[in-house]
Amino acid sequence: MSKKNAVVLIIAACGVLAGAALMYAKDNGLFEKMPDAEYLDYQESSVRPVYSSLDMKERAVYTALLRGIEQEQDIIALPVEVKGDEYAKVYRILEKQEGRFFYLDSVYYVAKRVRDAKIAYKEANDNERKKEELEEAVQDAVEGAAELRGGYYIVDYISRYIINNCEYTDKIGDGYTSTAYGCLVDGKANCEGYSKAFNLLAAELGLQSVLITGTSESGENHAWNQVCIGADWYNIDVTWADTDVYGEIRKEYILRPDNDFYQSHNPDKELFTPHVCYKDDWNYFKKNGLYASSLTEAENIVKRELAAGKDTIEIKFSNAGIYEQFQLLIGNEDRVLNLIEASGASFGGTVTVSCKENHEELRLTVKFSGS
Repeated sequence: MSKKNAVVLIIAACGVLAGAALMYAKDNGLFEKMPDAEYLDYQESSVRPVYSSLDMKERAVYTALLRGIEQEQDIIALPVEVKGDEYAKVYRILEKQEGRFFYLDSVYYVAKRVRDAKIAYKEANDNERKKEELEEAVQDAVEGAAELRGGYYIVDYISRYIINNCEYTDKIGDGYTSTAYGCLVDGKANCEGYSKAFNLLAAELGLQSVLITGTSESGENHAWNQVCIGADWYNIDVTWADTDVYGEIRKEYILRPDNDFYQSHNPDKELFTPHVCYKDDWNYFKKNGLYASSLTEAENIVKRELAAGKDTIEIKFSNAGIYEQFQLLIGNEDRVLNLIEASGASFGGTVTVSCKENHEELRLTVKFSGS
């Protein structure tokens, strides 16, 4: 073979390889133009605080996923190619924060680099009906808050609505217990379902809220929320606030600061950093003058509430020492009678005092009855 012919053959071989590479690139969409980056508008982003904490590339990926999942697209073209861990971060945030996406499967696909996102959905042929059911449930829920003004009252309404209309379950069931659909439509949910429902209703009513994942003090996986009232953030755990008794709520898990709340909750900071919650001014007990930092304060609370005609008084104590001192006081007949006399309350000839204790939460409920 001549040198000239060898060169020709080599060139031909290069041409074959180049053609194969071109076919591979075409088949895998490498020549397809990426869609333009889009971002949520002001109204959409104003109730998605975690989205607002992302950088511009992450926001573009979040928006593309949001729009595509709303349409249940199996493959979503991203406006940028991202590393697998970058994609996983944005997807996992979106899956937790978007309460309407009950139809997402519990698994997600990721590769070393992601240009086209492959989305896994629950196997169901009635998602459109379920979407309508969830939307109706959301509108029914927020209708009761139409006349409310002020973040505290809206948060209180949402919490009570969820607690009164949902039953806690740790069973997987049909796969919706960890979704807002399970909470608001089926009426059965686990902590994640409670938290997603709270997030969804808060956003619908114009409040900023985020779903936080982490562990409880016992090390179990758990989910709760943070919500913004005015310019300040507060922790709230609607799941633990549910007593399973209609109309009753554990108020110590509503609108709490970090220094108190984090004694029993350990937030996960892998995907984003939770907001700092340092204020305690909207806590139920402080707001209603039922928080005692001394024995004298506790006595004054009892006298004031009895004078106002209350026969059941719930008091939260700042520390175990004051809690235990008040326990002794309630067990002392003479001191209790002095409190009743000082308040001007009347219970007839005989007064019965019962005390419901909760040492773990430093809370006492005292009930007075007469005959």
